[in-house]
Amino acid sequence: MRLASRMERLGTETAFEILAKAKKLEAQGKDIIHLEIGEPDFDTPPHIRAAGAEALENGFTHYTPSPGIPEVRASIAAHQTQRQGYDVSPENVVITPGAKPIMFFSIMALVEEGDEVIYPDPGFPIYKSMIDYMGGKAVPMRLHEENGFNADIDSLRASANERTKLIILNSPNNPCGSVIPKSDLAEIAEIAKSVDAVVLTDEVYKDLYFEGQHESISQFDDMRERTIILDGMSKSYAMTGWRMGYGVFPDQLVEPISRLITNSVSCTNAPTQIAAAAAIDGPQDSVVSMLAEFRVRRELIVGGLNNIKGISCIQPKGAFYAFANIKGTGMSSQEFSDQMLAEGGVALLSGTAFGDFGEGYIRLSFANSQENLTKALGRIGDFLKDKV
Repeated sequence: MRLASRMERLGTETAFEILAKAKKLEAQGKDIIHLEIGEPDFDTPPHIRAAGAEALENGFTHYTPSPGIPEVRASIAAHQTQRQGYDVSPENVVITPGAKPIMFFSIMALVEEGDEVIYPDPGFPIYKSMIDYMGGKAVPMRLHEENGFNADIDSLRASANERTKLIILNSPNNPCGSVIPKSDLAEIAEIAKSVDAVVLTDEVYKDLYFEGQHESISQFDDMRERTIILDGMSKSYAMTGWRMGYGVFPDQLVEPISRLITNSVSCTNAPTQIAAAAAIDGPQDSVVSMLAEFRVRRELIVGGLNNIKGISCIQPKGAFYAFANIKGTGMSSQEFSDQMLAEGGVALLSGTAFGDFGEGYIRLSFANSQENLTKALGRIGDFLKDKV
């Protein structure tokens, strides 16, 4: 059997590969602390689970319209209207099974062979994977630690040109936990307009800010008609396994994206959509309490890492990741990750899993208990004791 040559251009998400390796070691009796997977370690709140179960009992077991159940699209539009500060129409909301299809379908609908796409590096690996798969030219927007893991705007301006079809943003950022300042967003908006580029803004961590408040590039003048907002339920409501995401699209993209859904998955699971509406319309106590716990864990993990010789780590401003500098250990990111798993029993990710500019860093998810985080810090310290 011969695969299509384009499959060679398709990457992967290393977190799932490390998870598989860690599970294999656990099956052999090794104790592993999991800091690799980017999902909240909380259960989906009871009222959301109950809404999903009730939807099944009430007959929500059939196909829905490809862009989603109208009432659920209306709930999401009202939620986005409140968060963004301008009116969002239900007609501009498209629901997908998880948030990844929003980036998948957007890149598929927009990018042709040779088109340039600017994406964050370090950044979520599926951005580059999909750009490459579609034959686009992936242009990294380097995020600098000395700039709080944000881009240099002058460099970004120099990268943008008439071939730039799409600019991808992610704030709060995975893996760095960085937040793009409003002043930078304003400049990026002007850059996008100057080269007539569309912006895909990944805002899936918008409810997980440790300081400041959410700002979207879509809020700036003349940006709504060229901005795709990617969001979903996984991070805010601990619903990763439900697979429920959505996008807010400019008018001209709604039909093409809906057609891609029809051709691929038909629609998103109906009870999941009903549960999503319950999450958005219901009490938000779980989001507030989860963020409070993540804030405590942030202090624990960052403080602990900075007390280990050879490692330094700046404070993430959002999400639930620490992106630690390990250059002082003399090890490459991959060496550190591999040896930490095999010898130290801590599953974490190499910075290079998020792009070439992640070399010299590791990503640790602090979506784990304070007890396990403390234990992991101890293991990392012990692992490096005789090496640094």
